[in-house]
Amino acid sequence: MGRFIIKRFLLAIPTLLGVVIGAFLIIHLVPGDPVKMMLFGANPTPGQIEDFRHQLGLDQPLPTQFVRYVAGLAQGDMGVSIQSHRKVSDEIATHFLPTFVLTLAGMGIAVVFGFAIGVAAALRPNSWLDNLAMGLANLAVAMPAFWLGILLILVFALRLGWFPVTGQGGGIRLVLPALSLGIGYSAIIARLVRSNLISVLEKEYILTARSKGLRERTVILRHALKNALIPVITMIGLQFGNMMGASVVIETLFARVGLGRLLVTSILQRDYPLIQGTILVFGVIYIVSNFVIDTLYSVVDPRIRVG
Repeated sequence: MGRFIIKRFLLAIPTLLGVVIGAFLIIHLVPGDPVKMMLFGANPTPGQIEDFRHQLGLDQPLPTQFVRYVAGLAQGDMGVSIQSHRKVSDEIATHFLPTFVLTLAGMGIAVVFGFAIGVAAALRPNSWLDNLAMGLANLAVAMPAFWLGILLILVFALRLGWFPVTGQGGGIRLVLPALSLGIGYSAIIARLVRSNLISVLEKEYILTARSKGLRERTVILRHALKNALIPVITMIGLQFGNMMGASVVIETLFARVGLGRLLVTSILQRDYPLIQGTILVFGVIYIVSNFVIDTLYSVVDPRIRVG
């Protein structure tokens, strides 16, 4: 198990390096002069432009800039926000927890609804329940998260008044954003659970378990569902990273504080150090979530460690 984890960790290093390079190059891939874009509207003099360029280190050769950038990251230094004049790491730390909580809540909804609908449909294939469940799942997959969020606001916040429209706060303010984020992903999980569980239920060892007189509940939970989980776990890991990215839309729609809204604000304000840091964090979260899922994958199916 230890060798497997070390191997996966080493394989993640090139991906992490690619994310670091991508975040570094953002400021250099912008059309035009990034310094002038950052100072747009301030009517700077040529001397102020050069001073700002020197302050950011953009007057040095590209390899030197990259080495300084990586050296700073190794020390936890992502630079300083141009707008707030705070460390980028401090800005990200302030906004990370709300996004993480929102993503966990959305994932919880996706897993609970996805498994419940998928198992129910798989146990009665081609029935009215199966057709209804998969029809609703297809509808949820096709529905954009922001459009679903708007519908939830109109119905449950403005018309019925059950939940607050927007803002930060207790658990009640998390319900609509989490539903907007999780329902679409729950449909993906439901379809995957259904297809895998139907396939597993047709295996010979399931027939053997039933012929031994085991209760149907035991057959489903201990034998069928465990083997059907393997590809679902992989999908959940990918979805967690995708949910973190989707928070950009949901946090903006519901006026919530978080990494997603921080990224949108930094783009609108042309705060390139903050853009670099936020994108880097999103990339690292995606890598870490996949690393954790790979580890869980090997626990569910020990044969993976051999490969």
